Amino acid sequence: MQKVAIIGASGFTGAELLRLCAQHPELEVVAATGDSQAGTAVADLYPSLAGAYGDMIYTPYSDDLLDSADLAFLGLPHGASQSIVPNMRGRVKHIVDLAADFRLGDPSLYPTWYGEAHTAPELLDDFAYGLPELFRPQLHDAELVAAPGCYVTTSALALAPVVKAGLIEPTGIVVDAASGVSGAGRPPKPNTTFCSVDEDFTAYSLLTHRHTPEIEMAVSAHADTPVQLIFTPHLAPMNRGILATCYARPTGPTDTDEVLACLADAYADEPFVVVSERSPSTKATLGSNSCHLTARVDPRTGWVVVISALDNLVKGAAGQAVQCANLALGIPEQTGLAVAGLYP
Repeated sequence: MQKVAIIGASGFTGAELLRLCAQHPELEVVAATGDSQAGTAVADLYPSLAGAYGDMIYTPYSDDLLDSADLAFLGLPHGASQSIVPNMRGRVKHIVDLAADFRLGDPSLYPTWYGEAHTAPELLDDFAYGLPELFRPQLHDAELVAAPGCYVTTSALALAPVVKAGLIEPTGIVVDAASGVSGAGRPPKPNTTFCSVDEDFTAYSLLTHRHTPEIEMAVSAHADTPVQLIFTPHLAPMNRGILATCYARPTGPTDTDEVLACLADAYADEPFVVVSERSPSTKATLGSNSCHLTARVDPRTGWVVVISALDNLVKGAAGQAVQCANLALGIPEQTGLAVAGLYP
């Protein structure tokens, strides 16, 4: 049994990590921190977890908590991991960070897209990028893992195979994606209250969303030339789920069958990726660690369209982190993770 500490376990992602670890036969949570909820019972904040964590209390973070753990998940706001990972390293064998603190390989991108310089740039090259379907070799027995979030995962899984196959141009790509409100986190914000979100659909962070360079980085790793795209996120009136519609220009004559075959071949051995002619839906992936993909080529306009859907809290966050942890710990990759969604 591997001992797990979840640092930042009081947010939605932390709660999902607690849920997934409770059903994982090889992971045992020995510490759950939440500085803003210190002293609160896990079951009081999330009654859905009462059956698994009836006696567990959120505690403040301290380095000593790591001494009893084999692996630590970090579910912290951006910037927090940079301040604690240097001290954590060496006290726990494996660290899986769910924030963006160590995802970008180029430290010069952080001031531009995150508004501040990176405080531990010397560690960036030490982190494996935690998208198993595209970067699996570096995740086996990895000490440090930076797991990408929902927008990047949805977009990169859709685009990487067709870019790699040379079916689409690497520039001029358009990504439109819509996310459920849980992607904004548990703390209330004026634009995420029920009255703000219900009966509304809005785009945000126009031309400036911080995940843009990360999507480009993840897809460029599978291309001959750097990928450039425009990314527009939207907030949808639903609890969870994310759907990305990606548009690109073909490099030459192609059709729907060829693009679908490219995706199917790329993910033929991937248990968490479903490729079909069906149009993906967020509800079809609810509660699962699966990503659903389809594609179309429009002969009238020439555009290639690839559509991708997943659960933003599972494959887009906590489930992907557990998948990475399985690889790092030498556990079968599918352990503790569902491939089938909840319905209705």
